[in-house]
Amino acid sequence: MSFLRPSALYQFLITSPSLRWMPCQSWGFLRWPGLDGLLRLFVVLLLWSTFSEIRHIPSSSMFPTLRVGDRIIVERASYYFVSPAIHDIVTFRDPTQHPGDEQVVFIKRIVAKAGDSVQVNHGLLYVNGIAQKEDFIAECPTYKSNLTYVPQGHVFVLGDNRNNSFDSHFWGTLPIKSILGRYVMRCYRPNR
Repeated sequence: MSFLRPSALYQFLITSPSLRWMPCQSWGFLRWPGLDGLLRLFVVLLLWSTFSEIRHIPSSSMFPTLRVGDRIIVERASYYFVSPAIHDIVTFRDPTQHPGDEQVVFIKRIVAKAGDSVQVNHGLLYVNGIAQKEDFIAECPTYKSNLTYVPQGHVFVLGDNRNNSFDSHFWGTLPIKSILGRYVMRCYRPNR
């Protein structure tokens, strides 16, 4: 029954003094993952697909923060535990679309939340009467908006490219229940 004994090469690799420093002396790391490893991988993939998604930016409404064609990662879990915050970039369903239509998704930045009053005037955004310092916008807005009060359960969203964005200054406040997720990061392509 000599075939049950370890081979000479295996014995050399395990007993060689130069290889004793290696933390993986058993070479077990080369085996296929067991059932527990596959189960862990399945759980990680399930959580990833449930609580995050990859989106494509179709317009320049968030320029210069996001460019046309960028791919972004959006996570959908945090707003179950915390409320949306000022300056969060969020994805949401088009608030002007009718039920049954194809779902259109927008991405904008939250500039005010419930209880705030918002107005765009003289090229500046005013929240509760205080001009906001926004170094992330493409250019100062050239339009003027009426004073808007943000009701409970709503937020006010604007694109970073203020003059080229279909956002709350057109259709009003956004219900929090319409928010789908929060922007996490941009996925870079190798050719960029």
